[in-house]
Amino acid sequence: MDGNKDEAQRCIDFAVQALAAGKIEKAEKFLLKAERLFPTDNAKKLLAQLKSTPSNESNGKSRTAGASDEKDSGPRKRVNSDSRSSAPDYTKDQLEAVRKVKTCKDYYEVLGVSKTATDSEIKKAYKKLALQLHPDKNKAPGAVEAFKALGNAAGVLTDAEKRKNYDLYGINESHNGHGNNGGGHHGHGQYYNNEYGYSRGFQADISAEELFNMFFNGGFPQQNVHMRQQRRRQQAREDREGNNSSALVNLLPIVLLIGLSMMSSFFISDPMYSLTPSHKYSVKRETNSLKVPYYVKDNFYSEYQGSVARLEESVEEDFVNHLKHSCSRERNYRDSMLAKARTFGDRDLYRKAQNINTPSCENLQKYLIT
Repeated sequence: MDGNKDEAQRCIDFAVQALAAGKIEKAEKFLLKAERLFPTDNAKKLLAQLKSTPSNESNGKSRTAGASDEKDSGPRKRVNSDSRSSAPDYTKDQLEAVRKVKTCKDYYEVLGVSKTATDSEIKKAYKKLALQLHPDKNKAPGAVEAFKALGNAAGVLTDAEKRKNYDLYGINESHNGHGNNGGGHHGHGQYYNNEYGYSRGFQADISAEELFNMFFNGGFPQQNVHMRQQRRRQQAREDREGNNSSALVNLLPIVLLIGLSMMSSFFISDPMYSLTPSHKYSVKRETNSLKVPYYVKDNFYSEYQGSVARLEESVEEDFVNHLKHSCSRERNYRDSMLAKARTFGDRDLYRKAQNINTPSCENLQKYLIT
């Protein structure tokens, strides 16, 4: 039974080609044969269209009138002119595009790309063919099925995992509806679209129309120019706003640091003394206990209201700690030079290292003894 259906579909295709060429009688013969083999709604609709056209009625009247001596070329010319006026919905190129997809044997052939095609090449090929086969533009018979087959091919081949599986377990049989023996073995769990003969073993997860909308942002390219321009302008505004926000965020730590520095100047006052003289600390004093020299400001006597004895204890403590740190650095340097001399066996360097002075250590010893 399925074999009859495939043969019936072939008759319908021949009828469509005859109709496009203006050969009404030939188209009618193929449609009637298709109905005898396997009745379909597609054939019934085309037959109804033929019967409703004025060309078919005039042709029937000429046959019943018994004008046997009239040449066939006469009425055919009239039929051709009428058929052209009654079938302006699609062109021969559109019909050929549908037919070409029908005869393809695999998804790569449907898209017209090689099996080594890159993802971008596949998408480019899909965009080109989708504009030719979309049912809104192509009214040729079978355009809907061809458009679905195209979408299925692109959906599978643009998905890395699906493409890998398709390449491994791809179609082994012909996809034109022949050699199928009425829907026998299809290999690897695949099956065919009985209406149009496309393999459906590996299918995309989205419909052909959804895929088309993804590629063309919801419609045909020429219908979306204004929308794309608006989106670009909006994106540009968002980018500018984002850049301004980013600049403010980047400047925030610097602003906070400056603010904290300014605030600290109000709460942190200068120390009351310094161990080294400067323009600000120009007045010299000595502690009563260790006779450690230190320096204060000109207004020290009027500004400082605390205990001078406690202040001088802090001065002596800071001074001794400073000497300890300096002494430690001096000893470390001398010890490193001695170790270097021993390593290289350099007697001159060893004597020089022994003679390195440690004034901070000597000064510290003096104050500690005191």
